[in-house]
Amino acid sequence: MIAKAHFLVVYLLLAVVVLYMQLHRDLDVPMKKSFSEFPTTVSQWRMTRESSLTPDVQEVLKATDVMIRQYVNPQGERAELYIGYHNGGKDSGEIHSPKHCLPGSGWFEASSVRTRVATPAGELNLVKAVYQKGETKQLFLYWFQVRDRSLSEEYSLKLAEIANSVLYRRRDAAFIRIAIPLEGGSEQALTVGERFVNDFFPHIRGFLPS
Repeated sequence: MIAKAHFLVVYLLLAVVVLYMQLHRDLDVPMKKSFSEFPTTVSQWRMTRESSLTPDVQEVLKATDVMIRQYVNPQGERAELYIGYHNGGKDSGEIHSPKHCLPGSGWFEASSVRTRVATPAGELNLVKAVYQKGETKQLFLYWFQVRDRSLSEEYSLKLAEIANSVLYRRRDAAFIRIAIPLEGGSEQALTVGERFVNDFFPHIRGFLPS
């Protein structure tokens, strides 16, 4: 009798899970503003170029809105800002980790460490990584933004998405990556990158949903 009771409980739980998966639908969560309104000048940084994803890449990523811009300051320091927002709806794709995407395009990871950076908009969890492609090296600072939380690892991203889906019917998230050329050494690139993060993070938060 005990074994049958256990089997019945497991069966009922599985039935509830299946029913939940069938009926549950996450909402499309809009951004506060479109990236088309993102400022072309921030502090001393001025936009010099704007790019877009190719149709085949967008077909894989299925991002809701994407921004790819290059900025330069009066000292000639350069940075590329990529933001991919996924609204969590049925037509929205999953965020792809750089650990999987970049090697596929010829970049390999030379070093990587998770760290925290203090900004005017609060402490930011991010990954500091150096990638190389041929003779070219770049410093990447990147993180995942889920509502008001900045996350620096894929496992935490998935847990946050699942929790938000169950509790709030939303799986929206954004991937933010800043690329700095390693022309004057890693320490100089990191200084440039952290200054860029400090200047831009408050503006980025103004576009993504809370």
